[in-house]
Amino acid sequence: MAVEIKLVRSKKELKKFIWFGINLYKDSKFAAIPLMMDDMLNLQKGKNPALDFCESVYYLAYKNGKIAGRIAAFINPVANQKWKQTFARFGWIDFIDDYDVSKALLDAAIAWAKSKEMTAIHGPLGFTDFDREGMLIEGFDRMGTLATIYNYPYYPQHIEKYGFVKAADWKEYLITIPEDFPEKYFRLAHIVQEKYHLIPKKFTSRKELVDAYALKIFDLLGICYSELYGYTKLNEKQIKFYIKLYFTMFCLDTTSVVVDNEDNVVAFGIAMPSFTKALQKAKGRLFPLGWFYLLRALKKNDLLDLYLMAVHPNYQNKGVNAILFADIMRNKKNSVYTFAESNPELESNLRMSSQWKNFETVNHKRRRVYQLEI
Repeated sequence: MAVEIKLVRSKKELKKFIWFGINLYKDSKFAAIPLMMDDMLNLQKGKNPALDFCESVYYLAYKNGKIAGRIAAFINPVANQKWKQTFARFGWIDFIDDYDVSKALLDAAIAWAKSKEMTAIHGPLGFTDFDREGMLIEGFDRMGTLATIYNYPYYPQHIEKYGFVKAADWKEYLITIPEDFPEKYFRLAHIVQEKYHLIPKKFTSRKELVDAYALKIFDLLGICYSELYGYTKLNEKQIKFYIKLYFTMFCLDTTSVVVDNEDNVVAFGIAMPSFTKALQKAKGRLFPLGWFYLLRALKKNDLLDLYLMAVHPNYQNKGVNAILFADIMRNKKNSVYTFAESNPELESNLRMSSQWKNFETVNHKRRRVYQLEI
């Protein structure tokens, strides 16, 4: 039967859009299945402040009377202005292994983008860099993370068959954490602290972290990430949205904030125990037991996900990373972490990847954003 494409128009249909992506991976051993409530918050106008200025449409594909795929298409004018382009984006793309379905979804997204006078479309991307982005093209047999997309191996095959080409690639590393964290990092950290008058902050509560440093962390992110692929500057409302959404769940013992003698944030690192196995058990729902699995993951885990890390350009190549590593690993002897998963790093960002050179690492995943002129 022919594929039927339907535009999502109601909250009920949006829930179907989200649940399709969750249910497609409910039996996967590798996907970090997102919570339904998080995607609802991200995709609803009036909830996500990015949708105050981003135009967006969501489509569902039906075949034989059943949902067989989904895609979101949107335009971020702030990003287009920065990069001097007229590009649409696509994201939240999932489909069964049927090229008729994936083609119909892409056809719909491209037709909408053309109607808005866009000249190209690229993705998978989100409204901002805090959304999941990049289609997995290597490492399908590796555990995904809360912050990244996991997809089946046939996805890039369909995308490339349609005619999309590479726009950018990211690498991800599995890092072995030494049983005895090298003493040289602690020595170097002390030397760098003394030389540049830097202080790794200690926090007694998440509220203390948020109130004193959340805005300063976003300021540093804007400085360090502004030239990375697809970067989108956040407005004040968006920053407050992400602070409320993410900062209140950080683990204080795996978060490091380094300030200078004027209390400016010059570096930070944010890591969390892996939630992947917990999310697989939760199957998209926080209740009745999802919260329990997530809470247990905080207490019993051997894998650490490295979400964000940034060092001010004035302090790069000066050993400040050693302060972050030493601070996050200061309790290593009492921890159970044996591996860490890096956040996706642009393959061209050699400065970022070089920080792992003193660790045992495996470049075990690669993801890609595709682009098509329309």
